[in-house]
Amino acid sequence: MANDPSTHPMFRRPAIFAPFPRLVAAESTRHGGISPAPYASLNLGKSTDDAPSNTTENRRRLCAALGFTPEQMAWSKQVHEDRVRLVSEPGGAEGFDALITDRPGILLAVSIADCTPILIFDAQHNAVAAIHSGWPGTAARITEKTLNSMRDQFGTRGEDCFAYIGTCIDECSFEVGEEVAVKFDAAHKRFDKDKGKYFVDLKQANAAQVLAFGVPENQIGISPYSTVLNNDDYFSHRKEKGITGRMMAVIGMRER
Repeated sequence: MANDPSTHPMFRRPAIFAPFPRLVAAESTRHGGISPAPYASLNLGKSTDDAPSNTTENRRRLCAALGFTPEQMAWSKQVHEDRVRLVSEPGGAEGFDALITDRPGILLAVSIADCTPILIFDAQHNAVAAIHSGWPGTAARITEKTLNSMRDQFGTRGEDCFAYIGTCIDECSFEVGEEVAVKFDAAHKRFDKDKGKYFVDLKQANAAQVLAFGVPENQIGISPYSTVLNNDDYFSHRKEKGITGRMMAVIGMRER
């Protein structure tokens, strides 16, 4: 990571959003914080057994590096469902796995540690979305529902959107039983005869929902990284058997 000029130790900025100087979008890593093992070191999750003072300081550091304050963040306690929150002011909520806003000065944040983060920018209406999509959310088509909510609220059209499908558990690591696999299209799963298990591709399943809304393929970025295979840089709930930290994917417009 240290040799990649497009990154900061604490986060990666999706290249798909590079043409938009007022847009702040990033996906945190596990580096640059103060949390001890097993949460080392930039644990941003409130739902872990890490000391709250650590996660508070870690959030402050991440926000400061991005030009925001924690008081400008909007988030929700996530429940692996498909509800979309229209955000009009910073602060927390409960029961939503996707956030949308067209108000500058608000940093939308979703928490992740294997689930797929999706960030969307409507360049025509300066509207943004942050989505937390694990397998239940992906199967419930939360990304499609979020884009439809943006269309209803802001007039969002596919051709005006830029999207990032973020770092999550990769297909070769996401082994599931038939009860999960049956919820996914054939194009986004494969059966391994030797293991007697299915493998599901959450990145491609979410990217398909973005494409179906009309976002051009060249306006979609997909993370090449995996929370499992690149565990030195990212937290993985599955690989670390549930005792680990949380990253954040964030997006927002700077005020003029």
